[in-house]
Amino acid sequence: MIGGGLAGLSSAVALAEAGFRVRLLEKRPHLGGRAASYTLPGGETVDNCQHVTLGCCTNLDDFYRRVGAGDHIRFFNRLMFATPDGKRGAISSAALPPPLHMAPSFAAFPLLGWADKRAIAQALLAIATSGGRPADLASNVAGENLTMLAWLQRHRQTARAIRRFWEVILVSALDEELDRIDARYGIDVFWKAFLSTRGGYRVGIPSVPLGELYEGCRKSLAEQGGEVQLRAGVRGFLVVEGRVVGLEAEDGSVETADYYLAAVPQDVLPELLTAAIVESEPVFFNLRHIKTSPITGVHLWFDRTVMSEPFLTLLDSTTQWVFNKTQL
Repeated sequence: MIGGGLAGLSSAVALAEAGFRVRLLEKRPHLGGRAASYTLPGGETVDNCQHVTLGCCTNLDDFYRRVGAGDHIRFFNRLMFATPDGKRGAISSAALPPPLHMAPSFAAFPLLGWADKRAIAQALLAIATSGGRPADLASNVAGENLTMLAWLQRHRQTARAIRRFWEVILVSALDEELDRIDARYGIDVFWKAFLSTRGGYRVGIPSVPLGELYEGCRKSLAEQGGEVQLRAGVRGFLVVEGRVVGLEAEDGSVETADYYLAAVPQDVLPELLTAAIVESEPVFFNLRHIKTSPITGVHLWFDRTVMSEPFLTLLDSTTQWVFNKTQL
């Protein structure tokens, strides 16, 4: 297996538990891919970027539990929002069955007006009564998939409702702007996180550095007879008569296996294949059309306390989340 990021690790653990003897090759000196940590000259460990999970991310939760990392995720039942002028608002769950469990805190939320809340409630009702599959998700007149922004406009959302509710949640969850998000996926976020279960919205944040979070994967694979090789870069697949017969490592050695699995970024995979395969197979050729949408994280050190909350969601701001690492 190539790639020790989250996709590669979860696949490797699942295959090992299914009885396969897995050898995982990772070119970096650590596991986790981009969800990793680094150490400053002074010895302080810093996460590459803050990675979170939600209560509705059941597959990720299952993976964490299987590798012994479940106890290292701290969940929060209360979401705090802040505006540039310092006003705060919170959303949490009440002792009501879904999808009504968040209605009391939503009704009292001070950072939206009643016109905003009425529009949002009507759109959420359309999602809830349809089981997360509203009937008006059909393609637009041009035959293209309906974007989330177009769906919200169909449901007459106010500008502030879009900016302070839909956008702040979906851009964070799906890492893309509303006019580029397929409405099906945007609606799925709200159905799973806020409407179908009482705890789907809960934010889970690692309580240990990311570099420690995935160490259980190495142990889990070893217990199943597998192994992890770090600093083990791969030049590409060796292909003979249309069949993969091995992997050429960066040091020139060749690795062979019964099956090969590549869990690498979409722009890296074509480089591991021959040009003939990339050109002849649409599944590989079309990878070049997938665009990236990077996340930017900025780390700041202060000589005094600047916030009391463990994290804040910022409204009307380019920066969307602030995490208080001293508390976390």
